[in-house]
Amino acid sequence: MKPFSRILLCIFLTSCTGQSLQQTYDAQEKKIDSFIEAQTRGKEDAHVEYNGGSVRLVVQEGTGETTLSPKGTVSFYYAGYVFSGSSVSSSNLFATNRKEVADGAGWTLSDESVFAIETVSLEDGNLIKGLQNGLVGVREGEECWILFSGKYGFGKKAIGTVPSKSAQIYHIWVESISND
Repeated sequence: MKPFSRILLCIFLTSCTGQSLQQTYDAQEKKIDSFIEAQTRGKEDAHVEYNGGSVRLVVQEGTGETTLSPKGTVSFYYAGYVFSGSSVSSSNLFATNRKEVADGAGWTLSDESVFAIETVSLEDGNLIKGLQNGLVGVREGEECWILFSGKYGFGKKAIGTVPSKSAQIYHIWVESISND
């Protein structure tokens, strides 16, 4: 095969791979939209926020007057699941710092310190993009679900029990926020 033909073949294969990956993410986003629609159907008080590829479904409104800014700090409990498209179950749980969730999933941990509240500054950029975008705007005392496609999660990398390109959903219990 001539060098020019090889270059064209590489460009074609790269283009097909990128297109296939985008199709995967598009399909995940459609499943997320369907899930949100099913969860909010007939609920007039349903509150849904969209931000940078993330969707936040508020289950319980927060009591605080202030919302978390993109540079704020938040303290929260969480349960992270691989999102398959229709429901959330303990079989898809991959991380939590909430003891009740771990117990419900049948997890037994020798180190109970993992159940400490998580405190992060969004400005530091230490969270995956989908979770970071989804947390912007939360209020103290809020309970919510944050969903996003693999594009805003771990992307093409498999991390622990989370397969590559996976959509994710996080159950979040906000304890406090600060925008100082």
